[in-house]
Amino acid sequence: MLNMFDLTGKTAIVTGSSTGLGQGVSIGLAASGAEVLLVDYVASNETAEEIKKIGGKCEQLVVNLMLEGATQEVFDKAIALFGKVDILVNNAGIIRRTPAIDFSEKDWDEVMYLNSKVPFLLSQLVAKDMVKRNYGKIINVASLLAFQGGILVPSYAASKGAIAQLTKAFANEWTKLGITVNAIAPGYMATNNTTALRADSERSEAILARIPAGRWGTPKDIQGAAVFLASPASDYISGHVLVIDGAWMAR
Repeated sequence: MLNMFDLTGKTAIVTGSSTGLGQGVSIGLAASGAEVLLVDYVASNETAEEIKKIGGKCEQLVVNLMLEGATQEVFDKAIALFGKVDILVNNAGIIRRTPAIDFSEKDWDEVMYLNSKVPFLLSQLVAKDMVKRNYGKIINVASLLAFQGGILVPSYAASKGAIAQLTKAFANEWTKLGITVNAIAPGYMATNNTTALRADSERSEAILARIPAGRWGTPKDIQGAAVFLASPASDYISGHVLVIDGAWMAR
């Protein structure tokens, strides 16, 4: 049974891999045997060092995904390094907090570009490679805000709703080609994106009061799900949005 989760010989791209959820997913995939291309806009060796500590394999690419042509650069680098792409994790994202009535067009455009357009473009590129082997695993990172509106984050909520629907749209077209497309929807996680919330004692207390698990999630909490969705164990699962939230949505 454990062989179903073995990723030995598989190659993966993980965007936004230097910290938080992307770091956790990258380490999880590497620990299961995948060779991972770590993609981020900042130069950081932290994730690579953690992977090497466990005997995993990885390469790094520093690129600003907000720039035109960046997704092609990521794909080309992966092909040059590995010769193929088996797994893509679209994790890179940003959030801007401002009341909707004052939200700027610039903030709207930047969040929508990185959080929804970049995953669309990168998924297109890797899918064209995956269909050659009739095999591939695409994992998008959505959010609870794919289901809820949130507060002060209109563009983030819209972008994550788009990711959930894009996951389903891709699955409708690509599952028959051997490519499964799923999404992970994390709940409230202790990452850079939630620093402001956790620093606000009143808001943090209100959030924790609603989470039945009684704590903020961590990057390790999504590792198992990511490995599962990247492995043969999930071959008949496609178009699904898996919520990992400590039972927040059950309340």
